[in-house]
Amino acid sequence: MRLSLVTCPVALYPATSESEKISFNQLNRQTGHRIKYLKVDADTGDEVPNEDIVKGYKVDTDTFIEVTKEELENVALESTRTIEIDEFVDRTEIDPRYLIRPYYLRPDGKVGHDAFAVIRETIREMDKVAIGRVVLTNREHIIALEPLDKGLMGTLLRYPYEVRDPAEYFDEIQDVKVTKDMLDLARHIVEQKSGSFEPDKFEDQYETALVDLINQKRAGKPITPKECPRGENVVDLMDALRKSVGGAAAETKAAKKPRKAAAGQKEMLMPIAGKKPAKEAEPAARRKSA
Repeated sequence: MRLSLVTCPVALYPATSESEKISFNQLNRQTGHRIKYLKVDADTGDEVPNEDIVKGYKVDTDTFIEVTKEELENVALESTRTIEIDEFVDRTEIDPRYLIRPYYLRPDGKVGHDAFAVIRETIREMDKVAIGRVVLTNREHIIALEPLDKGLMGTLLRYPYEVRDPAEYFDEIQDVKVTKDMLDLARHIVEQKSGSFEPDKFEDQYETALVDLINQKRAGKPITPKECPRGENVVDLMDALRKSVGGAAAETKAAKKPRKAAAGQKEMLMPIAGKKPAKEAEPAARRKSA
């Protein structure tokens, strides 16, 4: 990572993980065996070994421009090895639509901690977000860096051509006049439901239902389908808002009781004999100063 003449080696780690989520394999219903995918030639149907597979850019239906791995690696980008900080902006200036995914950055090895701290504290003191460039998976990305505890959080950003024009979707929304009475009732509901953002109190109910389903099937218990709630059209909006006010009050009263944080998937699933714990995640990438 480099800020003008100040450089330090850093390691980049994914800040989020979906490894705890339940995932399924595809099986052959007749045999119970896993489905295996093969890479085959679209015309001959013959299987193609990995060493004979190259990337190709489609020009038209039958024409492709082949690009080899070596040619892609030879695309010279400074950001391939260095996160170059280009500018500093206010956090509020970054449109949420441009945010992709967060990463953690920390000094890589025993050296560079001083330079890392200088860059981190400069960003923190000025209350800014540093904008730089980094190459991940052979593509250059814009990355926004900001202090997080003793480290830095880097958030990948989209390019403008990746963000769709909202007018394509919002132009057909009707212009509706909202009365003061409706706004007052809706505001009252919002005030009753207002609180602090506490991620620990959120529960992935679908994940919990999946765990329950799997545990029941493993235990040989019968599976009974649950009735799905039905959506109803709102006939009288004012009446619906008034009823919602009462419902929100009841929910607020119930919410005052402390909720137990949801357990992780590993804790909720029935143990499997001989199951080994997952290895610690490896760094997504290491960036050495140029």
